[in-house]
Amino acid sequence: MMEYVYLILSAFLSVSMTSETFDGMEGEAFVIKCPKWSSSVQVTWYNMDTNKIIPTEEEGSRIFSVNRFLWFLPTSREDSGNYTSVIRFSNNRTKSFNMSVQIHPYKQGVCFPSQIHYPNDTGRGKIVCPTIDNYKNATIIQWYKDCKPLQGERFFMGGKYIFIHNPRKEDNGYYTCQFIYTHKGNVFNVSATRIFISKEKPSPLPPQILFPKNNDVIEVEVGAAFSLKCRALLGIRKDPLAVVTWDVDNIPVKHLDISRFQEKTDSFEGPEHDYYRETTLNISKIKEEDLQANFTCVVLNKMQNTKATVTLKRKAKCEVGLPNIFLIIGLLVLLVVIAVSVTLYQSFRVDIVLLYREIFQPYSVKDDGKIYDAYVIYPQNHNSEANFVEYFVYQIMAEILENKCGYKLCIYGRDTYPGEDTASAIEKRMQKSRRLIILLTHQLINCEEPAYDQHIALYKALIQKDTKLILLEIEKIGVYEQLQESLRFIIKQQGTIKWKKQHTGHPQSPSSKFWKQVRYHMPRTRKPPYSANAR
Repeated sequence: MMEYVYLILSAFLSVSMTSETFDGMEGEAFVIKCPKWSSSVQVTWYNMDTNKIIPTEEEGSRIFSVNRFLWFLPTSREDSGNYTSVIRFSNNRTKSFNMSVQIHPYKQGVCFPSQIHYPNDTGRGKIVCPTIDNYKNATIIQWYKDCKPLQGERFFMGGKYIFIHNPRKEDNGYYTCQFIYTHKGNVFNVSATRIFISKEKPSPLPPQILFPKNNDVIEVEVGAAFSLKCRALLGIRKDPLAVVTWDVDNIPVKHLDISRFQEKTDSFEGPEHDYYRETTLNISKIKEEDLQANFTCVVLNKMQNTKATVTLKRKAKCEVGLPNIFLIIGLLVLLVVIAVSVTLYQSFRVDIVLLYREIFQPYSVKDDGKIYDAYVIYPQNHNSEANFVEYFVYQIMAEILENKCGYKLCIYGRDTYPGEDTASAIEKRMQKSRRLIILLTHQLINCEEPAYDQHIALYKALIQKDTKLILLEIEKIGVYEQLQESLRFIIKQQGTIKWKKQHTGHPQSPSSKFWKQVRYHMPRTRKPPYSANAR
């Protein structure tokens, strides 16, 4: 048990994770692998949905790990979920990789789900069977194109490749290789699909100007900068000889004043490999003379050329009427109200939430099977001397949260039975708690090895993500560099609630700023406080 928890926690505490998704077919052999670092590293696999280690292969195993590989022989619908591989280096540092696995069922009339295909890797007529290198001594038994058996003299198979002689546009499609993998005498089917798009030569079409339209009149502001765009369809595949350019009164832009006229050209392909080119004429300053000029987009390719001419006109000035003034004032007032509301909410968020709970959700809590509202984690004092931390836990915290606010806390030592196994008692009571409270003190910083309950709390909060963590800074910590990395990560995400020394000089009240912050992060109250005037 302790070894298992240690491995999980050590993987997490490195706080070094990446993520990847894998898709497989139901009933087939399936393998995923984490990145290779070196042969000397140790790799451990976990099922994150069950929080269990995946062991190495045993007799009759269907799911097992072999160093950096995780095998499913064969897959089942229930295998869909989250898996993690943890790499342990020689210096005891770890790196973990989160992997999401989705197993898809076979459907009538569907050769393969859309998620299970690999991108085009070549357009020259040589297609490699995806993933086959992961299966030692696998044998390809059939190739398919668009789910139909591949036949014809133009196709021939060689090893893990299929070769297409003189690939054409009609050869584009989805190619599936079906192969068998034998493991300890058991034969499994595997299939993998790759999309193929041939690298055809450019095929020109009669050029078509998409915009602007011929004889368009465009409004401009004299004295301001302006840009004219011309986009044209020029053919199939990129054609370096195609041209899209601008003339002003039949004079090419390259012969005009470059301080005022400049061209910029971009080209791109559409979804059907249609080739487009767009040229933008940037005019740094519109002059009166430009309102009398003809601006012509000239487009040409190997087949022919075409043109579209536009003219410019002065943009009409817009006078702001009385209704528009009212509209602008209304919008400004609305923006001010929104800004003030947001500011007020940010300033009084805690009070607003607590008031809402008291009015609309009095003393109610969802039936989630939990017993405690919070489990309290604090550094244990192993000598007979009393200290402020224990006084805070047993006296102040218990008085405020339990007696005055109606919460139920679990405090180790007070709420455990004599003779109970420590690890088991901690895990069971944390599982039954809605929140986990950690008290940050100097003793926690100076401790060489964090306590077991602190390890479990961090694991539940950051790996399982099923329990919210509340950090109370009971003693002024200052800088947090001496805290363990996972705690620093949580502090950076959500901060701490700081206890001030002057709080100890007067009776405590649930309405003080500190306890309001604590109550804000706690769940809804389980029962009415003992005193109606406690709040």
